[in-house]
Amino acid sequence: MTELVRTAGDRGITTLTLDSPGNRNALSAALADALAEALTRCGKDPGTRAVVLTHTGNTFCAGADLRDPPDPAALVGLLRQIVELRKPVVARVTGHVRAGGLGLLGACDIAAASTDATFAFTEVRIGVAPAVISLTLLPRTDPRVLARYYLTGERFDATEAVRTGLLTTAGDDVDEVLAPVLDGLRRASPQGLAETKQLLTANVLEIFDRDAADLTALSARLFSSPQAREGMTAFLERRDPAWVW
Repeated sequence: MTELVRTAGDRGITTLTLDSPGNRNALSAALADALAEALTRCGKDPGTRAVVLTHTGNTFCAGADLRDPPDPAALVGLLRQIVELRKPVVARVTGHVRAGGLGLLGACDIAAASTDATFAFTEVRIGVAPAVISLTLLPRTDPRVLARYYLTGERFDATEAVRTGLLTTAGDDVDEVLAPVLDGLRRASPQGLAETKQLLTANVLEIFDRDAADLTALSARLFSSPQAREGMTAFLERRDPAWVW
């Protein structure tokens, strides 16, 4: 079988690379499971000081795989796993991010992208809503700016993603931008990192505890609706859905 998530280590930093180029690293049930398993290994590995989450190809993650989507509860579990991991998770983005992929960025503690990366919340255009991913995004982003992109599905660039709070930083060379970050993580003690991350994520986990069940149910209801079926069919057939004027 093809390895959907590749693992490599370098001086305490474990890099997990999403490697499903055939569907632009969209979150299929199999890819979500593979990433969850890789994160579990990182959590148990005393040699892992921090995790970098990155990708092959020109897309970090295209959102849910419409042909084989993960169960909404599984996606909630994956996002929570990133937030709860007792080690910092750093997103390294050199391509495009759409829909559910933005939830992965929101779950990460630090997110950096190259300036040619693009972002879009495309859920409204296929008849659903960014329900589950709001668990990680709403606590960490500017609500006024986010509202525009949630409601319109417009594409925006890395500079705007930094302004919203979706990204920590961006630059022409993402590895150059991340070099001092990774150096800092290597200099920090494992205990210090774990306890500091817990302070930073406490409010996010409170929102999971409060809202995860309702947002999971909302996601499942919307994805099974007639409008979503029309939206997803239109997307796969590369045409406008019936509601477009």
